[in-house]
Amino acid sequence: MQHFKALGESVKDRLFHLRPEPLHRTSDARLLAVALGATLYSPATRSSLAAGIRKQAGAGCLSTVICLEDAVPDEEVPAAEDNLLAALAELSQDDPDELPLIFIRCRTPEQLLDVGRRAGAALGVVYGFVLPKFENETGRGRAFLAALQLLNEETGRSRASNEPALRAMPIIEDLSTTHLESRVRVLTDNFALVEEFRELVLCVRIGATDMSSAFGLRRSRDLTIYNVKVVANIIGDVVNIFGRPKDGWVISGPVWEHFVNTERVLRPQLRSTPFEAANEGQLRQRILMDNLDGLIRETELDLANGLLGKTVIHPSHVPVVHSMCVVSHEEYLDAQDIAGSIGGGVKASSYGNKMNEAKPHRAWAERTLLRARAFGVARPGVNFVELLEASMR
Repeated sequence: MQHFKALGESVKDRLFHLRPEPLHRTSDARLLAVALGATLYSPATRSSLAAGIRKQAGAGCLSTVICLEDAVPDEEVPAAEDNLLAALAELSQDDPDELPLIFIRCRTPEQLLDVGRRAGAALGVVYGFVLPKFENETGRGRAFLAALQLLNEETGRSRASNEPALRAMPIIEDLSTTHLESRVRVLTDNFALVEEFRELVLCVRIGATDMSSAFGLRRSRDLTIYNVKVVANIIGDVVNIFGRPKDGWVISGPVWEHFVNTERVLRPQLRSTPFEAANEGQLRQRILMDNLDGLIRETELDLANGLLGKTVIHPSHVPVVHSMCVVSHEEYLDAQDIAGSIGGGVKASSYGNKMNEAKPHRAWAERTLLRARAFGVARPGVNFVELLEASMR
């Protein structure tokens, strides 16, 4: 697995100062958490599920979730489980490193264990499970993690050196982590729980759809989740508790759920200048028609607020998120200067346009260098537009 692997060698030479690192299922878990990028969701009821996952891999998707929870009507759950297990059996004939990291989103701890056991040897293509509505007020969070721990023990995944343990991605979206009167207490309890099971938890995800639902809200394509103030406040609290650098948790951004062109109310949020400079005016029009300008803006705000990666529901979203995760040459030099500084101090940046303070900016620098390993570093003068154009071609 490698971001931008499908690009030609000459294109990668033109775009990248440092290329993304090749990744494997056995790579360092924190690097993989950073490298998840755009995690593409598919309902387990989808036909040709295995073929779709192979196609996603060819298009640059490094992580995918097969959903048995909200994306599946209650009465279709048994058929969805059978469809999922058939797809896993088919994919088990492939080289796992040629597939995305595959996660299964289960409704309950009992379903997690049942599906995992029924998968048999085909569970080998699965990297982990997504744990919805994660909270421990009722013991649900602990039950999920205990079930995953048991499945690892039963399958030998916790002991096999050549096969990583099945990992968890809890989603913060439950009412108890949304409502103000219980939020801080429950989030703090959740943090203690994932710390206890740290070897099993890959990263923490944010479920903004359920958060919005708690207030009867839904953002339009013209707005980002950060315009929905009550949800933005929850995201801020999640970052406050889970996002402290000393703890090392990666928090993934909320889903972008728009993909069909609809009538606009507000003006587009995408400036024309970067596209004109790259002679890519047609690309800008395509982005506007496909509702991707809102995704670009929201991903930029995710990064600014300490979130990395994003849940997406359409293949067209994948190259947008990945292109925005590439570290600019300017960011990379700043991060190198700060991380390499001994004893603190301050000095002008290599680009001569800002001051870099070694102590306060060190955590940012370390995170940036890790993102550079996962997504690469652009050459001087190469911007997001050129990366996106090459990825969408």
